[in-house]
Amino acid sequence: MSTLTSSYNPFAEDEEEEEAPMGLARGSGEASGAERQEYLRQEVLRRSAATADSTSRSLSLLYESERIGVATSEELVRQGEALKRTEQMVDKMEQDLKTSQRHINSIKSVWGGLVNYFKAKPPENKPEQNGTPEYYANSRLKEAVISSKEQESKYQESHPNLRKLENSDYDFGKADLVSSGQRDSYPKNQQLRAYHQKIDTNLDEMSSGLSRLKNLALGLQTEIDEQDSMLDRLTKKVETLDVNIKSTDKRVRQL
Repeated sequence: MSTLTSSYNPFAEDEEEEEAPMGLARGSGEASGAERQEYLRQEVLRRSAATADSTSRSLSLLYESERIGVATSEELVRQGEALKRTEQMVDKMEQDLKTSQRHINSIKSVWGGLVNYFKAKPPENKPEQNGTPEYYANSRLKEAVISSKEQESKYQESHPNLRKLENSDYDFGKADLVSSGQRDSYPKNQQLRAYHQKIDTNLDEMSSGLSRLKNLALGLQTEIDEQDSMLDRLTKKVETLDVNIKSTDKRVRQL
């Protein structure tokens, strides 16, 4: 039984095979067992290589999704800047309209001029420096973008058009650079151990990447909610401005 079990172990110690003399004739059963052992060895290696390659491709797609998320976040921030700039323009138009109404009152009657003279002037908005209002995204999105941008180098390394992802690129010499506890948990075969370590590394990176993607998604949702509120406020201001413009135009025609 022990001989049969050993013959079907695909990763039996190579030293046991070397102990048998090269010229020793083997029976058909022993030859079949050796072929079976080699087949299982190659099959396990093939499946491990395929799994490692699959996790590498998944990791590359994860980095690509993260890069798209960062680009979307930056575009959303630019949209927020445009909304704020538009809102300030509407506020300035409203302010100018109030000034125009004061002048119209002065023109229509002496009483209107006296009222405007004693009435406090509306506060004037200070012009923005350099003509560009500053807009700040929510802190959650800002932190998520910074964290994801730190992974840009990994995206460059893993992108299929920039670096071909092949298991042959893996340095099997790194398989020995592990602690004794980790070494005991991996297979003794060096090549198989390297594949397992690569799979574990990719899975760890995928876990971290998914966490960053989650933070990006939450930050984007918060930013979208804030900009929705800004749009509602801007819509009400535009509607009010439209009514005031029509009223002022009517008063001007009555002069």
